[in-house]
Amino acid sequence: MNRIPRRTFLKGVGLSVGLPMLDAMSAGRLLAGSASSKPPVRMAFVFFPNGCIMPAWRPAEEGADYRMPETLEVLSHLRSDFNVLTGLTQDNGRAKGDGPGDHARSAASFLTGAHPVKTAGTDIRVGVSVDQVAAARIGHLTKLPSLELGIEPGRNAGSCDSGYSCAYSNNISWKTESTPMAKEIRPRLVFERLFGDQNPGQSSQGLRAYYRKSILDLVAEDAARLQKRLGQNDRRKLDEYFTSVRELEQRIERVEQQHASVAPELEVPAGIPPDLVEHIRLMFDLLVLAFRTDTTRIATFMLANEGSNRAYRMVGVTDGHHELSHHQNRPEKIEQIKKIDRFLLSQFGYFLEQLKAIPEGEGTLLDNCMIVYGGGLADGNRHEHHDLPILLAGRGGGTIQTGRHIRYPRETPLNNLFLSMLDRAGAPTDQLGDSTGRLPRLDG
Repeated sequence: MNRIPRRTFLKGVGLSVGLPMLDAMSAGRLLAGSASSKPPVRMAFVFFPNGCIMPAWRPAEEGADYRMPETLEVLSHLRSDFNVLTGLTQDNGRAKGDGPGDHARSAASFLTGAHPVKTAGTDIRVGVSVDQVAAARIGHLTKLPSLELGIEPGRNAGSCDSGYSCAYSNNISWKTESTPMAKEIRPRLVFERLFGDQNPGQSSQGLRAYYRKSILDLVAEDAARLQKRLGQNDRRKLDEYFTSVRELEQRIERVEQQHASVAPELEVPAGIPPDLVEHIRLMFDLLVLAFRTDTTRIATFMLANEGSNRAYRMVGVTDGHHELSHHQNRPEKIEQIKKIDRFLLSQFGYFLEQLKAIPEGEGTLLDNCMIVYGGGLADGNRHEHHDLPILLAGRGGGTIQTGRHIRYPRETPLNNLFLSMLDRAGAPTDQLGDSTGRLPRLDG
C-alpha cells in the first residue's frame, strides 16, 4: 500500500471531508509498529467573562502536589493534563488614564496584550491577537487558517462599556489592529464551514437538502475507494470517525428541530440551541472535529461576551452574571459566582475529555494541543487585570510538562505565554503586544 498524504480529503458534490490521523499517513511502510508522522500541534483559547472568585481558583501550593482548590475540583480527574498558571497579567487592560471600561479592555487585550483606543465609533484599534499571528504564519497548512467560535451574538457598532465600542467586548480575535474576526455562534454554520468546499456557487447544506442525505452519504463513493487501500486498524479508525461525524450531524439536526418548535416571540436567533449546555458542547465537539481532521490548528472560543449578564438557571443562578460579579464581598453573591465558575469550567472539562479520548500518534489528541482557558479579569468586583485565572491544558506535542501549579512573579505579561505557545506551534515571533520574553518552566 502507498502512503496517504496527511491532507487527504474525501470529495463529494460541493464538499470535502477531512480525515483523522491514520497509520497510512505514516512516513514509513504500513506495518505494525512502524513510525508514524509526528502529529501537528494545535492551539486554542477559551475565554470566559467577568472574572471569577480567585480564592476558590488559586492553589496555595506550587508544583505537582498542590491541593485542588474548590472551583478547580471539577477538573480533578484531569489534573495531570493541565497546568495552573498564576501571576500572569494583561497590563493593557488597565485604564491608563482612560477611565471606566475594564470589561471592554479586558476582552480586547486578552489575546493582544494591547491597549484599545477608547471609542464607540468606527475608529477602533487595539492589536493583532496571538491566534491571528499564528494563522498568518501556519494557516496556509490547513483548510481553514483559524476558527472563531462563540455562544452569544455580538455587534461591532455602538457602545457596550463606558464609551468603548461593542467590538472590544464581543471579540477576542483580531486579524489587524482594527479588524476583529467575527465569531460564529450557530453550530450548523460551523459544520458547513468545516465540510463545505468553499465554492461560493454551491452550498453543501443546500445539496443535502436536495438529496436528503448526510455529508457522509455524499462522499460514500470516495470513502469506499479509500477503505480498500487501508489496513484493518485504519478501517476501524475510519468507521469510528464516520460514526462520530454522523452523530454530531444528527445532534445538530435535533437542535434545529427543537428550535423550530420555539415560539417566535421568544426571538431565539436562527439555529442556536435553546439549551445552553447542548450549545456549548456542540461547539466544543465541532472544535474537536476540526482539530482531529487537521481542518484547522488554531481556534478561539468565547463562552460569553465580556460583561455578559446571562443567568445560569441550570445551576440555580437566576441573577445576571455581570451583576453578580460586582458582589461587594457579599457571601451570597460570591457563592452564586462560584457556581457559575464551576459550571463554565465543567464545560471546559468536557472539551478536554473529548480530546483525550482520541488516540493520536503515541498519545492522544489532547497531548498534541495547547489549550488556554481563562479571562482578562481576575476579581470581577475590583476589575483586577493582574494574577489572571489561566489554565494551560495539553502537552504541546510533548514540549510541556503538565499536572502542576506554576507561580510566576507578579506582573509577568500573559503574552510571554503566547510567545512560548507560538514557538511550539511552529509560528515563532519576536514580539507580541507587551511581551518581554518567553515564559519559562513550561517544560518542567
